[in-house]
Amino acid sequence: MLPPVPAILLTVNGRPGDPDEISVLWTFVVSGDPPQIGVSAGLEHQARELLEIHDEFVLNVPLAAMVEAFDTVDMNSGRVADKFELSGLTRGAATVVDAPTVEESPIHCECRIFDSLEVPPERKLFFAEVVATTAVEGAVDDAGRLIVPAVDFFGMTAGSGEHYTMGRRVGNIGMTAGRTDIKY
Repeated sequence: MLPPVPAILLTVNGRPGDPDEISVLWTFVVSGDPPQIGVSAGLEHQARELLEIHDEFVLNVPLAAMVEAFDTVDMNSGRVADKFELSGLTRGAATVVDAPTVEESPIHCECRIFDSLEVPPERKLFFAEVVATTAVEGAVDDAGRLIVPAVDFFGMTAGSGEHYTMGRRVGNIGMTAGRTDIKY
């Protein structure tokens, strides 16, 4: 069992004539310098096909107040209906990549895929460089570091299916070496 991982709404363009896709996928950090992330998509995810087609997407970090919309996205298929409409979330536009955003999310990480890996029996990992990040005022400090207590983020657990908000700060990277300058 692992503690909750960040709840993320991935957005990617749809096929011509189809609505854009918004999906819940497992997300993880690959590297801090350069900033790279990974997402994991099963065969059942429409987002998987769209990521293979478009090679660009946005990770939208939702607030705890968005948990019902998040669950609506997670429990419905874009093959059946437009998940932006179903969830009541607002479609926006990324600043660098060609992909939609979720306007209600305080942070958007715009990404370009540079590699992928099939993981049997039915998952595919996509590795992407974060090429642009936007955040609402007050979510980051002057140095560009996330101010966790300022924004009510939440995470999700694989083992229990439960969502939890972020807890209190208990330290920082490099604290045992007397460092406070490490940001990754």
